[in-house]
Amino acid sequence: MDIFDFAMEKEKLSADYYRQLSEKTENSGLQNIFGMLAGEEARHYDVVSKMKENTAVEVAQTSVLSDAKAVFSKMRESAERFDFDISQTELYKKARDIESQSRDFYLEKAAEVTEEHLKGLFLQLAEEEKKHYFLLENIIEFVSRPEQWLENAEFYHLEEY
Repeated sequence: MDIFDFAMEKEKLSADYYRQLSEKTENSGLQNIFGMLAGEEARHYDVVSKMKENTAVEVAQTSVLSDAKAVFSKMRESAERFDFDISQTELYKKARDIESQSRDFYLEKAAEVTEEHLKGLFLQLAEEEKKHYFLLENIIEFVSRPEQWLENAEFYHLEEY
């Protein structure tokens, strides 16, 4: 299996995992965020597929962090009570670890390839995975202490990352 096939498989599995997480949570805000992340991974799959075909492609800067911030803002304004099962936290930690592995994979491949355009694309993909990791860190904090987290201004810095 070449690096492109491997990367495409990782992106497909990540997208599927986010769809599963969306189905497992009852919180509509988190469902929305996991849906966004699944879409992000599907776009990464398409980018890697075009890289494999040697087709010109760009990694678009995403708005996932600012979009997630908007979701958290709506959650903060709602009167919804938040009650999360501890097992959910473990699922989110697994997703965070997957993002870390994906980031490391793309950084490693960027160091291995000699074509500058491929190196740049791998580095951009690594940066996107880093954003996902950061978002998942915030989700883990949120489900661990939802009311306190929403009252704290830390989530307002998501789009600044």
